[in-house]
Amino acid sequence: MAKESANDTARGIGPVILLGPPGAGKGTQAKQIVDHYGVPQISTGDLLRDHVARGTELGLEAKSIMARGELVPDELMYGIVATRLREADCQHGFVLDGFPRTAAQAGWLDAFLEKEVFENGSENNPERCPPVVIQLLVDYTQLLLRLTGRRSCPTCGRLYNIHFQPPLVDELCDVDGSKLVIRDDDREEVISERLAAYETQTKPVADYYRVQRRLIAINADRPKEDVTAQIFGVIDRHCRAGC
Repeated sequence: MAKESANDTARGIGPVILLGPPGAGKGTQAKQIVDHYGVPQISTGDLLRDHVARGTELGLEAKSIMARGELVPDELMYGIVATRLREADCQHGFVLDGFPRTAAQAGWLDAFLEKEVFENGSENNPERCPPVVIQLLVDYTQLLLRLTGRRSCPTCGRLYNIHFQPPLVDELCDVDGSKLVIRDDDREEVISERLAAYETQTKPVADYYRVQRRLIAINADRPKEDVTAQIFGVIDRHCRAGC
């Protein structure tokens, strides 16, 4: 079904931005979009690591900054993102992962997309195409259950959730019987800090798009398949409207 859908929707979907706090399911849903529409997922973290590993001019500059314990400035990240979005596989559309994280980055992205050309879904013709921005809404208590309940197998890497997808035997991996572990960033005190950071730093991005009446919020507390169906519906309507 996914292959058929990808072929059917290869007409182009334009840029897609998923917003939501940690544990909202952005990674899971991004993969569904990638598989369904045949567009790439663009992760700023992966891009940065790639530039550093290849020793590009941007990568060397970023490596020097990180070596001093400083954050990579927006201006440098803009160059890295722009270089990737201009590659041929992005012309039908893409899913942004980890960007924009601030209202300033959202403003830069709008300006970039104003000058660039991506295919929309109406007639398969290149046009300037604003992103479809989808916010995943999840109840705070549900977020805590999703995040604090996560367990992983240190041997095979299989993931579980003691509340929603528990192992057959408590705290043991179904595959190899290894004792499951809690990642440091899944501990409750760390999660509280991550959610607070989201509210402070990233929520203004949603406000930026809301003011422009471009933000589409969906209920991500529902089963994963239902959330995926809602997202596909939003993207398809965006395409039919010619972006």
